Amino acid sequence: MATYAIGDIQGCFDELQLLLQDINFDRNVDVLWFTGDLVNRGPESAEVIRFVKSLGERAITVLGNHDLHLLAVHSGEIPKKKSDTFTDVINAGDGDALCQWLRHQPLLHHDPASGYTLVHAGIHPQWDLELAQHCAHEVEIMLRSDSYHEFFEHMYGNEPNYWNESLRGWKRMRFITNCFTRMRYCNVDGKLDLKVKSPVGTQPADYMPWFAIPERANKGAKIIFGHWASLQGHADTENIFAIDTGCCWGNCLTALRLDDQKKFCISCDHLAQRKLP
Repeated sequence: MATYAIGDIQGCFDELQLLLQDINFDRNVDVLWFTGDLVNRGPESAEVIRFVKSLGERAITVLGNHDLHLLAVHSGEIPKKKSDTFTDVINAGDGDALCQWLRHQPLLHHDPASGYTLVHAGIHPQWDLELAQHCAHEVEIMLRSDSYHEFFEHMYGNEPNYWNESLRGWKRMRFITNCFTRMRYCNVDGKLDLKVKSPVGTQPADYMPWFAIPERANKGAKIIFGHWASLQGHADTENIFAIDTGCCWGNCLTALRLDDQKKFCISCDHLAQRKLP
């Protein structure tokens, strides 16, 4: 039995199947962890969701920003963007069931036995693991409730951009969601810059990757995340594992075997006409 964490698939179903062949995945004994963003940009979002859903307890996925965007469009709260490629989910006969399943997935998964924590974008540097789990649960409860339409109505936006335990209501929900699904850079005070997506070294002065903040509260945690393709799988920080390697942009799709931290990659260079963010 082995557990593999796999980076952002974003609708690249065929590439996922090639990677699973490469690691000799056995759905009867092995377990797959997915960093979220199962959908969008690639051509087969519906097939990806169906496959992950079909694995049952052999798969764990956290929600990414593209997954939440799909759910917001499906709920009717916002219109689809011209660049969105998840129409196959919206129009599928089982589309409602796929979105219902997706909406019930977590923002954070922690495995006490191995010590690994799985998220899409990261964990705010002022949150220890216990607080991060609590914050994730707050949003998960809202997403799984009858008020999920209202959640998507208030989900979008970059404010507030700092953490305060006194945050309440939709401001609190939005900040937590942004941390888990959109965060890249912040300053030593924990203020987020959600507009900057450029590679490390080009960000504004006084800002740094969330995992590089000195004395962050979750420094001892083993955190696996995706979201940030321009890192190219290199966070260069102890116990931090960046595994979004930009499959949908023509780079590669990566699996991390948790037992020995060995990485497996398959090339996606046939998609190289796309531009890496």
